[in-house]
Amino acid sequence: MTLSGNQKRKMKSAARLYAVQALFQMESSGQTVDQVRVEFLDYRFGAAVDDSTDMIEGDQGLFIKTLEDAVNFQAPIDQMTDRALVAKWPINRIDPTLRALFRAAGAELLQSDTPPKVVIVEYVSIAQAFFPEGKEAKFVNAVLDHMAREAKPEAF
Repeated sequence: MTLSGNQKRKMKSAARLYAVQALFQMESSGQTVDQVRVEFLDYRFGAAVDDSTDMIEGDQGLFIKTLEDAVNFQAPIDQMTDRALVAKWPINRIDPTLRALFRAAGAELLQSDTPPKVVIVEYVSIAQAFFPEGKEAKFVNAVLDHMAREAKPEAF
């Protein structure tokens, strides 16, 4: 089966969302990257939520790479995030969902060929999904813009 460009984009978006959820789960539960990866691939990707809603199938390769890069490069990603945050708000003081989001986005900014503008748009959209009422999406946009300019200055 050949996937359309739109289906591929949706699968990549789903993989990014799952990576943020997996990183959050690892931090909150103490599970290892291997435990969380297996759980997501076996039970979350394409799972039925209820009778009328199915979770979208995610791009497994992007999910695995983002998750593993976020774990393997966490120190430089966190340092880059800290530089993008105001001095009084280091990464360990921000909301754990946002921390997971910045780690996933940072992994893509540092370790993939995805254009920075695509990474920013995708993760701002995830922030809007998690925080539909708040100002978090604007905050995420500003922090990711700073991170992207540091990670890939040639793209700007």
